[in-house]
Amino acid sequence: MKNLIILSILGMLCFISCDESFVEIPSETTLSTPIYFNTQSDFEQAINGAYAPLRSLYNGTYGAWAMGELRSDNSTYKYNPNDRGTIQGEYIADFIEESSNGILDTKYANNYYVIARVNQILDLIDGVDFDVDDKNNIKGQALFLRAFCYFDLVQYFGAVPLHLTPAATLDETALPLSDVDEIYKQIIADADLASELLPDKATQETGRVTTGSAKMLLANVYIVQKNWSEAETVLKAISGYSLLPDYNDVFDPSMKNNSESIFEIQYKEGTEGFQSNFFYTFLVQPITADEISVVTGITEVARNIEGYNIPTPDIINAYEVNDLRKDATIGYISASGVDYPYIKKYAHPHSLTNNTDDNWPVYRYSEVLLFLAEALNEQNRTDEALIYLDQVRARAGLDGSTATGQNEVRDAIIRERRVEFAFENKRWLDLVRTNIAETVMKEYGERVKANPQDYYFPEGYGVSPSSYTTINQLFPIPSSQSELNPYF
Repeated sequence: MKNLIILSILGMLCFISCDESFVEIPSETTLSTPIYFNTQSDFEQAINGAYAPLRSLYNGTYGAWAMGELRSDNSTYKYNPNDRGTIQGEYIADFIEESSNGILDTKYANNYYVIARVNQILDLIDGVDFDVDDKNNIKGQALFLRAFCYFDLVQYFGAVPLHLTPAATLDETALPLSDVDEIYKQIIADADLASELLPDKATQETGRVTTGSAKMLLANVYIVQKNWSEAETVLKAISGYSLLPDYNDVFDPSMKNNSESIFEIQYKEGTEGFQSNFFYTFLVQPITADEISVVTGITEVARNIEGYNIPTPDIINAYEVNDLRKDATIGYISASGVDYPYIKKYAHPHSLTNNTDDNWPVYRYSEVLLFLAEALNEQNRTDEALIYLDQVRARAGLDGSTATGQNEVRDAIIRERRVEFAFENKRWLDLVRTNIAETVMKEYGERVKANPQDYYFPEGYGVSPSSYTTINQLFPIPSSQSELNPYF
């Protein structure tokens, strides 16, 4: 934790102005000499820097998808017996827990990088005089980002240290674990205030969070806490969004931040270092250059490690007949002469290999509708719930749900969420919050063990016998952090 906080504070120096001489002898007990923000521009640069770690959080080999999708029955890996150097995702998928797993560290570290940066902003912003509306906008973004990152941390790790002010000394970089209820209380306070300070989507700069983003985060917290009436109130206050007529268009890079988008992680194809690479991360491997080029249409290179986030037979079979989302979400590609499914919703035209323009969707308006359906159904207002559920189904080309009664509608909503948000990091958290993770994943594990070739294992290979025996719903805090913190 000390290393995390120190690195985060050092990173802030890239985005701020400082009047101190660089030859001044630093204090031996503080992390840095005083940091000064002098102008509105300084804070604008700082808030830009606070968003930056989110790109690392969602992108690449250790992206958020590993704990949000690969952990679930939606996706799996293509076992490669000839390359055993990139197998940390296997342990996530198979419930073989290791606190040294780099995937855990990526999520933990990047969330705290964001938190450290916004804490600097919130600590200093009221000491600088500039336009109140612009100041409120920056404060609102900072509060949202802090709430968002703590919500991510508490859902995956449970109790974590709650840093709310910048660490000024080395001792302050290590805090004890905070009670989960205390963390949620802070998340709610931050998200609620952010919703008051932030502008709406129509007036906010494209790509930044809005009052709708903050309300959606707040509603998500209430859904997890099963505070259904509060969730309903907040969800009904979200305005200015609408479903796109075509599900395909939701993920089209040419339609980024569209009317359905409430919050998405911003990427940009090119040479500036802001690109995404989801399509390539999710490829079945080994695969030849020519086989990739069939899909991308550009010059490619062969890839020979292990493929991750491959759609399972289970998610493929979860779509109803004539569901338009299936073809938009899952495609097929030949790898070493064998056809495999791949995630199609992040496959769009681009110019350079491993360099794509796709954003990552975090909150979409369809989730407002399905959360509303859930909140209403849990309050025994099933007929009202079906109205919102059927709006999402209609866009997918499906008839209204035939579910009746609270239990049937509850199951129908979870099934709908599975296919609507497939490969958007919703499935594992849905299994946990609805208390079905253990049942679903143990049954899934039995299918994998019984028929490993159906789950992309070569003949003669399968998962470890210890896989899927203990379905832990929280991940251990990374050992790289616990080794540095005397409190845990």
